[in-house]
Amino acid sequence: MKVEIKNWGNEVVGELDLPDAVFAREVNSHLVWEVVRSYLASRRRGTHKVKSRSEVAGTGAKPWRQKHTGRARAGSRQSPLWRSGGVAHGPSPRSHALKVNKKSRRNALRGVLSKRAAEGRLVVLNSMELDNPKTKEFVSKLEGLGLAGEKVLLVDGLDNLNLHLASRNRPEIRMLDATSLNAYEVLRHRWIVASEPAVRALLEVLS
Repeated sequence: MKVEIKNWGNEVVGELDLPDAVFAREVNSHLVWEVVRSYLASRRRGTHKVKSRSEVAGTGAKPWRQKHTGRARAGSRQSPLWRSGGVAHGPSPRSHALKVNKKSRRNALRGVLSKRAAEGRLVVLNSMELDNPKTKEFVSKLEGLGLAGEKVLLVDGLDNLNLHLASRNRPEIRMLDATSLNAYEVLRHRWIVASEPAVRALLEVLS
């Protein structure tokens, strides 16, 4: 498929041929679900922690003798049955990451990119360079593209510092490098605005 290359003024300045192997794929819903689930799980810090009976501060002495007190037998003040005792089977630090093959991640990304391209929600710009890091001027350029107030995913090199600074305080906008693009972020944003070099770099990875 072919897509128009525009500039910040919304003027067509060229055309880019997108291979069907990347931008004309069927969406495998279950595969996308697995990849998104893995991505969100890997973002969990996994630092939750409670103290077990062996970690709670306290004495090692038996609270009272075993028999003839009229009370239930007890051997430790750190028992989970007691107030201020340890927690039985509580959470401990661990990784929540779920393994998904690289090939599966790329296939899922191809599917969601094809979906956005088929919807006409892929905008390719010849350059995404900005003269200064002013958010107001950046938003006006998005308005010129007809994307004011939309959830937009910007795809360009991380060396484009002005674009990063101008867009980072807008909650509906996210900027990623072409090599960091993933299915979750594509699905979370309705529009993709990418520079021509970023698209070519993406094609090198996904073709």
